[in-house]
Amino acid sequence: MDEFASQYHRALGIGEAAFEGLEPHLERRNYDGCEYRHLPDARRGIERGTVLIDGEVVRGFPKVPRTLVLSTGVPTQFDEYGRIAVEEKLNGYNVRVARIDGDALAFSRSGMVCPFTTRMLDRLVDLAELFDSYPMAMVCGEMIGPENPYTAHDYPGVDSIAFRAFDWRDRETGDPLPVQERRARYERFEIPQTPLFEFVAVDDAPETVDACIRDLDAQHREGVVMKSPDGRTQLKYTTSASTKSDLAYAFSLPFDYGRPFMFRRLIREGFQTVEWDESDEAARQRAHELGEAILLSMRETITTIDAGGTVGERHTVRASTETIDVLLTHLRGQGLEIDIEDDRREDGDRVLTFRKRTPATNDTTRNYLEGHAVTE
Repeated sequence: MDEFASQYHRALGIGEAAFEGLEPHLERRNYDGCEYRHLPDARRGIERGTVLIDGEVVRGFPKVPRTLVLSTGVPTQFDEYGRIAVEEKLNGYNVRVARIDGDALAFSRSGMVCPFTTRMLDRLVDLAELFDSYPMAMVCGEMIGPENPYTAHDYPGVDSIAFRAFDWRDRETGDPLPVQERRARYERFEIPQTPLFEFVAVDDAPETVDACIRDLDAQHREGVVMKSPDGRTQLKYTTSASTKSDLAYAFSLPFDYGRPFMFRRLIREGFQTVEWDESDEAARQRAHELGEAILLSMRETITTIDAGGTVGERHTVRASTETIDVLLTHLRGQGLEIDIEDDRREDGDRVLTFRKRTPATNDTTRNYLEGHAVTE
């Protein structure tokens, strides 16, 4: 076994043969001269996003299952618990922060070091005391707000970008803290967290979550994550508003997002309208809104391209010049083509609006407009 394998297989808790099977799936990256490897997809019981860096392991965040029916899904998932915590699921991008060789690094869902987030966290939260006290902590959170290079969404009180912690795990084992202990620790270090609605008995949870979801839906927010008190079992459920928003975005770039994206979201709507026992009128209204989300966004895209324009994913970010430069280098290093639409100074910051090109939607739409036949 080579030195690299011997360095990591025990820390991952797997045998030599299993690590040998895992190694070809690790992608090699470099951040500020430090070489690391990460696992972009779950393999051999190891979570997606797991990172091997400087002799250390940073575990990926486990995939959270979803229920389509609260009344049966909640008691089935939490059958061994008496009560659960209900926290808000925020719409942003997932990051894990760990201290490696004295530096706090922010890792993306797939395990890449995000240079933008790593630098922005210094502006948003002070994690130094937390890592001094708990050097093996893995701070798990969501980056939210309208000035966001990956998933922009408006939240009250967030003008640019903000961090909200939603979990705390051991970075090597992936073991979570119990919910109450985790929330108390973050409060101690003054780290903002995702909202906690309440702890509720499992038998009462479907009704409680239903009420939360209806309220969040009216506010066009994403949904909830239900968690066992020990933090080991989780379950998510989202709003119809978030589904419509997702579909509108996806169908503004219809050839860059696959059919499974659409199908999964439409299935959620079908189960929710039945569980909510909607009237025919309410179900038709839901169908009407879904159809608008899909068709009108796609219509706007086709019209734009037909008029000679282009479409893409537009984002605005606000940071130092150096932070924005490393963000652009990072995005282009992933093969993305970036068009700068606006670049200005404001209150000492650089404010950049850019668009990620989406060649599949632009090229395919243009081909169809020019008369190319559709192969089905």
